[in-house]
Amino acid sequence: MERITLNQAMENHLRAIHEALETNEWATTSECARRLGISSASVTAMSKKLSRLKLVKYVPYHGVQLTKLGEKSALEIVRHHRLLELYLSEALGIPWDRVHDEAEKLEHVLSEELEERISKSLGDPTQDPHGAPIPARDGTIDHVEYRALSSVEPGETVTLLRVDDRVPEFLRYLGSMNLYPGTVMKVITVEPLGGLLALRVCDKEIVLGSQAAGMIRVTAAAKAEQRQ
Repeated sequence: MERITLNQAMENHLRAIHEALETNEWATTSECARRLGISSASVTAMSKKLSRLKLVKYVPYHGVQLTKLGEKSALEIVRHHRLLELYLSEALGIPWDRVHDEAEKLEHVLSEELEERISKSLGDPTQDPHGAPIPARDGTIDHVEYRALSSVEPGETVTLLRVDDRVPEFLRYLGSMNLYPGTVMKVITVEPLGGLLALRVCDKEIVLGSQAAGMIRVTAAAKAEQRQ
C-alpha cells in the first residue's frame, strides 16, 4: 500500500479524526477544531489537503471520514500516542493527568524500532492508562461497546471502561476518588434533567455532575463483578 510522508499537523489531524469517529459517523469540523484547539477554518483547510492526498473523504457541511489509507496512517500515530502514554505512566511514574500532553510531544518522532521495544517492555498492552484501546502492530484495533455514564439508569451496575484524557483537571478529580478504568460502580440515583448522579463504589458513595458523567465511558459489569 502507498505510504505518504506526513508532517506533525497532518498526524495530529488524523488522530483527532480517528478519535471523533469512534463515537460518530462523521468527524465534524467543529469537533476536530475542539479536539485540536484550532480554528474551524484551519481544520477545513487541512481536511481539503488530506482529501487531495486520499487520506480522508471530505464533504462540506458534513465533515470527514477516513479512507483505508487514512485509517492506516491514523492508527499508526494513535498506537504511538497510546503506547507512550502507558510507558510514561507505568515505567516513569508520570501521573495519568500529564501523560497525554507529554505523549503528544513524542509521538511524532518515535521510531518503529523504539515503538517495538516499548511495546515489548510493557507486555504488548491493549489499553492505555485511560482505558483507550491501543492499536496492534498489524493496524487492527479492538472495538468495545460502551456508553456514557450519564446514560445509565438507577440500579444498573457498570464497569468504568474509558475516560477522556484531554482535561488534566478532570483526570485529577477522578483520581482523587480512585475512579480508574476497571472500577465497578452501581448507579444509585440520577436527578432529572441532567442532574447529579449518585454512585456506590465498594462501600463508598460518590456524587458526580452530569458533565463529568458524560466524559466517562462504561460497559455492563460482569455478573461476578456485581458485588454492590
